[in-house]
Amino acid sequence: MLLFSLSGFSQNEQSKSGSPANNNDQSIRPFKVHISDEAIADMRKRIAETRWPAKETVVDASQGVKTEKLKALASYWATDYDWRKAEAKLNAYPQFITNIDGLDIHFIYVKSKHKNALPLIMTHGWPGSVFELLKTIGPLTDPTAFGGKAEDAFDLVIPSIPGFGFSGKPTSTGWDSDHIGHAWDELMSRLGYKKYVSQGGDCGSVISQRMAKNKEKGLIGIHVNMPATVPANIAKALTAGEKAPEGLAADELEAYNTLDKFYRNSTGYSGMMVTRPQTIGYSLSDNPVGQAAWIYDEFAGWTYSGGDPEKSLTKDEMLDDISLYWLTNTGASSARIYWEDHSNNFNAVDLNLPVAVTVFPGEIYKAPKNWATKAYHNLIYFNEVNKGGHFAAWEEPQLFTEEVRKAFKTLRPLAK
Repeated sequence: MLLFSLSGFSQNEQSKSGSPANNNDQSIRPFKVHISDEAIADMRKRIAETRWPAKETVVDASQGVKTEKLKALASYWATDYDWRKAEAKLNAYPQFITNIDGLDIHFIYVKSKHKNALPLIMTHGWPGSVFELLKTIGPLTDPTAFGGKAEDAFDLVIPSIPGFGFSGKPTSTGWDSDHIGHAWDELMSRLGYKKYVSQGGDCGSVISQRMAKNKEKGLIGIHVNMPATVPANIAKALTAGEKAPEGLAADELEAYNTLDKFYRNSTGYSGMMVTRPQTIGYSLSDNPVGQAAWIYDEFAGWTYSGGDPEKSLTKDEMLDDISLYWLTNTGASSARIYWEDHSNNFNAVDLNLPVAVTVFPGEIYKAPKNWATKAYHNLIYFNEVNKGGHFAAWEEPQLFTEEVRKAFKTLRPLAK
């Protein structure tokens, strides 16, 4: 069953991983999303035929997504949700496919109408997708239409991580965050940019930091909203399940306690994907409600919503993302980035390239400035804002856009 189509490419020219038959082809090919009617009907049928587990034995969400919550979401998904509107959101922007290192990379590419726009590659995370960044495209590329100035403009590239969405699924190992960072540098070069900046949250934050650590040729600086700043002694104590070390400042103690609680109660998803992505992949590929629960659990825990993600994201927004995972069958392939990296992405990394950080209050942990200064030796911007969570660009697009503008302001002259 054909799940998506490439403009100018027939289905027979595609491999199962989504890569073209000729892996030496470096052309940039237009792309439009079109999911078949049969695939959408199959998704709805499977939702309706879900075999539900026994109800949880607690009144809160300590055992996972509550049955009542998920049944309501599934009922809406099977009857009222319209995937065609999600397609229209994506197809409203120029999309392309290009082959890098034998794998097709899908990306949205919007050039600003303003002169001297700063080239920016922005990367989503898990369980997100390019959907989480769509609301920032207009403000970043056309700032004068959204309360900004012409000198705030960006040329914006938003790729889908390998194994996610409409990018190809790797058929061999080696597509870790370092490799993806190299691919992003090649993509920006292929688009004609000699100098550019990178932004990311979650997996996108890891990829941006690896790009900075590896000093990718065209990269002049990064902005992250999930920074890796936890000092080695703190990380060691957290791993051992110990009490917080003596002498921590108030913001450091808050970060320690938040991470300690997270590691104790909320890392089941990560442990599975780091060690057994294929095992969980069978369930994610066979049951759309299972895929929904897997993702909704993180929407509940990581949005700035007090565990009620509908306060931060609409049902349609969440289902756009969940449906994308289901319809592209990327539950297993997206999980493998955790297996590939096999590292704690909060632990401090030593970076000398310019780094900007925005701390959102609903992030998995709030990085203290003291930790950020020690990890990022060229910290050019640090700010704590008062709203927004892990999916910052999705939850608070205006605030997020303002932060990205401020973060890269001093680097603009370096890109000329």
